[in-house]
Amino acid sequence: MPDKIQMNTPLVEIDGDEMARVMWGMVKERLLLPYIDLKTEYYDLALQKRDETEDQITIEAAEAITRYGVGVKCATITPNAARVKEYNLKQEWKSPNATIRAILDGTVFRKPILVKNIKPAVKNWKKPIIVGRHAYGDVYKNVEYRVEGPGNAELIFTNERGEEVRQTIQKFNGPGIIQGIHNLDASIKSFAEACFSYALDQKVDLWFATKDTISKTYDNNFKGIFEEIYEAKYKERFEKAGITYFYTLIDDAVARIINSEGGMLWALKNYDGDVMSDMLASAFGSLAMMTSVLVSPNGYFEYESAHGTVQKHYARYLGGEKTSTNPVAVIFAWTGALRKRGELDTIPGLEVFADKLEAAVVKTIEDGIMTGDLAKLAEPPAAKIVYTEEFIDEVASRLGEEF
Repeated sequence: MPDKIQMNTPLVEIDGDEMARVMWGMVKERLLLPYIDLKTEYYDLALQKRDETEDQITIEAAEAITRYGVGVKCATITPNAARVKEYNLKQEWKSPNATIRAILDGTVFRKPILVKNIKPAVKNWKKPIIVGRHAYGDVYKNVEYRVEGPGNAELIFTNERGEEVRQTIQKFNGPGIIQGIHNLDASIKSFAEACFSYALDQKVDLWFATKDTISKTYDNNFKGIFEEIYEAKYKERFEKAGITYFYTLIDDAVARIINSEGGMLWALKNYDGDVMSDMLASAFGSLAMMTSVLVSPNGYFEYESAHGTVQKHYARYLGGEKTSTNPVAVIFAWTGALRKRGELDTIPGLEVFADKLEAAVVKTIEDGIMTGDLAKLAEPPAAKIVYTEEFIDEVASRLGEEF
């Protein structure tokens, strides 16, 4: 075993919940610590800890990323009413991802992890489709109200001079619901800049899609900002790179994506990106076969496992059963963060280690050794279906051959 790779600057390590948390510990112990003198500033975002700290720990974790530049995050629970009861919480705390993303003001880029023996559900997809998801506003910072009976709902804006603009949302004749959402021009501009820059970096076409024909102010503002920035700063650079920027309505984009061969960056608003990235992940194989990184215009990066906390498997784990939960996204969150830390701190060994660990994961799956979610899709059939710990051990064996 060679000397451990040394780190200069800590990663911000953000732990999470349930089965994702269990896999997090396994990956650190078996794949990272034998090779790296791992330095992290640790934040426990388990639901109980968020409740205990009035969610202040989530804010502290995000602020730590602004200090150190790179964070790596485990999947966390966003509680609903059932979770409040299950964990005896003080309230339904907001999505920790939304809180962190709002503080970092970044864009989330998600890209499928391709292996030869897992074919996309859409047979004509030959290249990965990257989703660029705006990470601020919309329903993730909404205000909601349950209307109990007849009344008038209004949208009211009061400017600094005290002048009001009022618009009727709906005259209710009976019960209903209201939702208020917002966004900021500054955040949309950051989103557009990040998408154009990332498309140039990846040398892929950029597609952007909203529904401006229906949302003639809200969505049209996104469209206008993208067009303005493209024309002013990126048109010549795109043409020189041989790539294109393309805008269309989101329903048209969905149809075009399905009929395409892939290979583009698809920029989407916050909620649209949330839904479509999961759809693409499943279509390419599994929610656990997707990389995810939040890129901030201020130069901060947060790598995360894009799937959820795998609640059902966790219940079985607590019952003493072994589970065949796929840890690939957890591993790639760590490799992404370590590679970026190595790049920023000029530690080539960290970058090489990240590359070798990812290659070991891909080789394990292409050797036919995989968890149950992938085995259902494998062509040819899986040679061996393994539990989570066994999969990690198989990866560790192949990684060890490289050192």
